[in-house]
Amino acid sequence: MFKEFKEFAMKGNLIDIAVGFVMGAAFGKLTSAFVDGIVMPLVGMIMGGKNFNALKWVLKPAEMGADGTETAAEVAVTYGAFITTLLDFIIVAFVMFMIVKGINKTKKAEEAGPPPPPPADIVLLEQIRDLLKK
Repeated sequence: MFKEFKEFAMKGNLIDIAVGFVMGAAFGKLTSAFVDGIVMPLVGMIMGGKNFNALKWVLKPAEMGADGTETAAEVAVTYGAFITTLLDFIIVAFVMFMIVKGINKTKKAEEAGPPPPPPADIVLLEQIRDLLKK
């Protein structure tokens, strides 16, 4: 059973998927840092100096007790965080699209090479056919 698992784990496709998964996770973190640290502060500045991740629509404010402690948490729709995450997704999806498009383009260039020459017996039969036509 261990031998079968080792053969399965060492297949090229599984290793490629694992490497792709790790790189995708790292790319996702990189994109999140880019959006959170560079893009959203610029968007917030354009929108009047607001922290875009903190934008929310409060449905029910938090209830405070007489001693100043929170007795009921606020109920809010955090649309700023959603829009930030959506922007992360769009950037990752666009980059993945461009990578796949580039890979497909190189594959098509490799496949579009000159066709292989026909086998010798086919060439000989074509010559015989051409001689019989004359």
